[in-house]
Amino acid sequence: MARKNKKQIFEEVEVIDAAAKGKGVAKAPDGRVIFLPYAVPGDIVDVQTFKKRKAFFEGKIAKFHTKSPKRTNPECEHFGVCGGCKWQNMAYEHQLFYKQKEVLNNLARIGKIELPEFISILGSEKQYFYRNKMEFSFSDSRWLTLEEIQSDKDFGDKNALGFHIPGMWDKILDINKCHLQEDPSNAIRTAVKDFALKNNFEFFNPRNQTGLLRTMMIRTSSTGEIMVLIQLYDDKKEERELLLDFLKEEFPEITSLQYVINQKPNDTIYDQEIVCYAGRDHIFEEMEGLKFKINAKSFYQTNSEQAYELYKITRDFADLSGDELVYDLYTGTGTIAQFVAKKAKKVVGVESVPEAIEDAKANAQLNGIDNVTFYAGDMKEVFNDTFIEQNGKPDVVITDPPRDGMHKDVVQQLLNIAAEKIVYVSCNSATQARDLALMDHLYKVIKVQPVDMFPQTHHVENVVLLQRR
Repeated sequence: MARKNKKQIFEEVEVIDAAAKGKGVAKAPDGRVIFLPYAVPGDIVDVQTFKKRKAFFEGKIAKFHTKSPKRTNPECEHFGVCGGCKWQNMAYEHQLFYKQKEVLNNLARIGKIELPEFISILGSEKQYFYRNKMEFSFSDSRWLTLEEIQSDKDFGDKNALGFHIPGMWDKILDINKCHLQEDPSNAIRTAVKDFALKNNFEFFNPRNQTGLLRTMMIRTSSTGEIMVLIQLYDDKKEERELLLDFLKEEFPEITSLQYVINQKPNDTIYDQEIVCYAGRDHIFEEMEGLKFKINAKSFYQTNSEQAYELYKITRDFADLSGDELVYDLYTGTGTIAQFVAKKAKKVVGVESVPEAIEDAKANAQLNGIDNVTFYAGDMKEVFNDTFIEQNGKPDVVITDPPRDGMHKDVVQQLLNIAAEKIVYVSCNSATQARDLALMDHLYKVIKVQPVDMFPQTHHVENVVLLQRR
């Protein structure tokens, strides 16, 4: 039998902190925590709860009594509906404070490890228009806001090109202007939608799996190059070429114009054939003289300028002299490996995605780097004793795992190898703290520095230097 959640109102509650997933934290009269979306520490509000658990409530702001001085006006008209950029209503210096606090709390509370003096979080110079990759979805049944529903207007045209509403896989919010990617991103998206409407192209219906236009990805680089990939459900040559020719003429600055026909139930393109319609099948990113070839399926840090800062910190923490053998675990397309290669004797990169390793090898060749070797395979399978025998015992290990952190077998192998130094880069300080705790008996934390890669969100990267005891 389903549990009934009795709604409650708590009056004049103070928001005291910011929690995981960017929600505000308040306390109920009985001492239980209340999680509140879009609340800012310092707000004094009435709260209506909608979920009650043993240790906490989830609620929403019903009324403001006092608005926090930490608040600022959101830049984006879609704030609060879109589901992205949830901290736009908090001034940037306070975003940085709470990101750093979260990292500290996780390392101390979950890791229970002795921490050195913290290096303050590195903020992003750009707080908007910093992303180099955006993915937009087409839908023939766009999300209507409460205001639109209550306006009694006729919404005959429900086509949309924008973002998924959080938790609703089949509802898309139509976007007028997004503040995450520099122009011509907004111009391209708007032009494609207008052209599709004018020519009566069918927008995708995910429930019925029907329609022509499915998704659009726009990638940009710091070198000024642009990639546009249109994902189509139906294979209609005439409509496809009409749209692609329009894009080619309207935006001659597009370096790479591609399409994919995908009739799978999901949008992922990694197992699909991508067709280059005009220009190259890739764009180039550049960093400190190194060139990185990026195709439609490539992984690359989505904030190019801040990725450069992150890699510089990683290299500084490694403090290489030129004689070291370095392992770069979860190397992706080998960007960190190549970034540190000129200061190392040799770098060995490992990554589970074969396509990423192919990119890494191609980029190393492109950059004339001959002291890097790359291997593809599941980390916990590949990173074994035979691998160490073949490649040598590393002096320094750099590891940058996914959000789940490192598999326990990988952690154990690191302990077996006992390299002099480990530089652990993480996008999730909670799983990082768990892994650090497992290594605490052999490694001491020397330096910690968080890096803000994603302003206006609660996400934060963290770099930790470990030294063998």
